[in-house]
Amino acid sequence: MALTGTDAHTGADGLPPLVADALAAARAHRFPHSCRPEQGRLLHALAGGATARIGETGTGLGVGLAWLASGAAPGVRLVGVERDPGRARAAARVFAGRPEVTVLDGDWRRIEEYGPFDLLVLDGGGQGKAPGDPPADVERLLVPGGTVVVDDFTPAAEWPPRHGGEVDRARLHWLEHPALRATELRLAADLSTVVGRRHLV
Repeated sequence: MALTGTDAHTGADGLPPLVADALAAARAHRFPHSCRPEQGRLLHALAGGATARIGETGTGLGVGLAWLASGAAPGVRLVGVERDPGRARAAARVFAGRPEVTVLDGDWRRIEEYGPFDLLVLDGGGQGKAPGDPPADVERLLVPGGTVVVDDFTPAAEWPPRHGGEVDRARLHWLEHPALRATELRLAADLSTVVGRRHLV
């Protein structure tokens, strides 16, 4: 989720039709917090490596989920969860013609029923960034070799990374997680994402 992610798609070329539909829904509902196109293109590419299941927390109006669905191979199931019931219903309408996509309404932990995942995108819960939001258990939610994406970081300029004048514990959790081989990808001057792959053993 980005503060101006919906508007950031304005004028972007080559958007998949499903992404354009989700953006139209986001604009109609005046939802500005969709993922940015840089993040969407990364999700699109990563989705192509999934063989069975993709999960996403914080679906919003479905822009990130649409990027994922547009990149996924036939037969891959996608599940998104959105805590706001109105947004969840609107996102579900975006995917009404896509039976492989399920949009759930509720707390991000509902996604646990549908795992383990080949690809898990933590955008609205499970990131461990906010008080009361514990990090998702990737050893339970990812298949061996599966990938987790934790987005919306400001690129780190120092080590250890800092956020708001403090050591960024959430980012360190993912970068140093013993079950993951993780790295931070700079997607733009003001945007980075942590991508981690669960060890095979």
